[in-house]
Amino acid sequence: MVVLDIDNGEVIAMVNQPPYNPNDREQLEASTYRNRAVTDIFEPGSSIKPFFVAAGLAAGKYDDRSIIDTSPGFIKVGVKPFEDEHDFGAINIATVLAKSSNVGMAKIALSLPPQQIWTTLTHLGFGEVTTSGYPGESAGLFPNYSRWRPIGIATMSHGYGLSVTPLQLAHAYATIGSLGLSRPVSFLRVDGPPQGERALETPVCRELVGMLEAVVAAEGTGKLAAIPGYRVAGKTGTAYKATAGGYSTDRYMAVFGGVAPATAPRLAAVVVIDEPTAGQHMGGQVAAPVFSRIVGGALRLLAVAPDEPVNAPEEISASVGGRAVRTAALQ
Repeated sequence: MVVLDIDNGEVIAMVNQPPYNPNDREQLEASTYRNRAVTDIFEPGSSIKPFFVAAGLAAGKYDDRSIIDTSPGFIKVGVKPFEDEHDFGAINIATVLAKSSNVGMAKIALSLPPQQIWTTLTHLGFGEVTTSGYPGESAGLFPNYSRWRPIGIATMSHGYGLSVTPLQLAHAYATIGSLGLSRPVSFLRVDGPPQGERALETPVCRELVGMLEAVVAAEGTGKLAAIPGYRVAGKTGTAYKATAGGYSTDRYMAVFGGVAPATAPRLAAVVVIDEPTAGQHMGGQVAAPVFSRIVGGALRLLAVAPDEPVNAPEEISASVGGRAVRTAALQ
């Protein structure tokens, strides 16, 4: 997990599991000593979709009123079909994100000039190392648009065919949260907000954050990322893991990335769970709850004012050892 302070680009938290004890030389294994949040790359699945939407908004081709017809629930690009879980019909872009429609995203991406997509995602930091200066940091994999074909564009629009690091992905969400300013990533304390570079226009980011709130609403794939008292904007992602000769059918990467509070974003965070094994594997099932607990606690520790008041504790009665007691239950 990576947590960034949107206001100044500081890395507030970065954690890997399993951990290691540098004092225990008997358990020395190079694979456990690397910082996977910075050095390892993965295909981000649907957590990349907001940035393709950003390209469409930036191009002026789409806005929050645009309708995408996803019927009949699949689209064929060349010889490859791309399917949705259901036929969602004609839906707006917020619903495309909330339902994580592969058909909707493919139609949006294929309607845009490849250079527009590449320019938007490059400005957001994909395909480049961040400014962190961390030894061994990976730049990820993001091929130049001159080599793209329609099937590759459709594939990338839902998170395959390009690779990112968790830090890169968190930085991109932080840039959206800062309303388009890409601020340098720093592992050191920063005195005051550094001057950032304009990656996207403010109206584009405001519109996108509003759309991403639908993902965390009751009908969205990321509803378990909700934080009581705070509005959250984010996106789930689930990707099959690449194996020799193709993709595994039972090994996954589960992802959630987002910002909070959505009204005035302060924190951006990304959770990546490599091969979840608890019987559930979707990003909305296993990564989103981690985001909720960690970011919710961080916002309270940082004394970030909630968007709305949390219901006051309600006293309830209980019996302990035959004695009536009163306690409080937080709603």
